[in-house]
Amino acid sequence: MTPPIVVHPPAAGGGRRVTAHAEQLGVAFRPEDVSEFLRHAGLSEDEIQLDDPNLIEWRGGGPDEWG
Repeated sequence: MTPPIVVHPPAAGGGRRVTAHAEQLGVAFRPEDVSEFLRHAGLSEDEIQLDDPNLIEWRGGGPDEWG
């Protein structure tokens, strides 16, 4: 099963697109941005685990890779 959240590879100009079920949430420039997008999408602090592979698929590098 594919995780509902995808953090796409870093763009040439910096930042990474973040999508939830193929709907764009925004462009993140750091892990805190991803957390903020997920809060705005309705997840609670307790539900947001950036290292949870069942929640987030990191493409093109993990949470330490920002271009």
